[in-house]
Amino acid sequence: MNITNQNYNPVLLVHGISDTEAVFHKMRSYLTQKGWSVYALNLVPNNGDVGLDVLAKQVANYIDANFDPEQPLDLVGFSMGGIVSRYYVQRLGGIERVQRFITISSPHHGTYVAYGSWKPGCQQMRTHSNFLKDLNSDVVMLKELNFTSIWTPYDLMIVPADSSQMPIGTQVIIPVASHPWMLTDSRSLTAVATALAEPIKTVKSDRQFGYTHNYQKSHQGSGNI
Repeated sequence: MNITNQNYNPVLLVHGISDTEAVFHKMRSYLTQKGWSVYALNLVPNNGDVGLDVLAKQVANYIDANFDPEQPLDLVGFSMGGIVSRYYVQRLGGIERVQRFITISSPHHGTYVAYGSWKPGCQQMRTHSNFLKDLNSDVVMLKELNFTSIWTPYDLMIVPADSSQMPIGTQVIIPVASHPWMLTDSRSLTAVATALAEPIKTVKSDRQFGYTHNYQKSHQGSGNI
């Protein structure tokens, strides 16, 4: 496998609902320029017609097909893709090979927007869904890897916006004014690169509650689309 920087793990990007891997165009280019080997897949169908557990199996299959069994990986999931990735990590053995896991504006505790659809994948992203309750029941296992949640308090897709918060790991709050801009804002890109470059910490480290980077007072940069 050709990895530009042997000190970096390959990075897999997992998109959100109604998106394709093309949504990561700017992030992929940014990370590639900084030395990462970046991959992405298209989840099919991408509209919530199937459960997130089904989509997570596609992530598992993609990883099995494209990476050596002993190759550690870093995982970045946007919105629904963060929950799909969590299922892969927590239920399909991904915990054994993922070393850094980043979610961006993902509804870890559900979003009221999901009540607008009866599709299986959308129902799983509702607040208090059994699917999310199950994942959150043993979220402590994510302490075994470097976990980072990046989110904006102005998110109108993740309602309430602090549903993207997690009780473990590191959180990065960036006051971006739009859900999709979280993939293109310069501060988001920097936060992702910082998390991916972070040294792997042991399970017994002080990341149980993590720490918070809060860019609330930062001026709105020119990184937005």
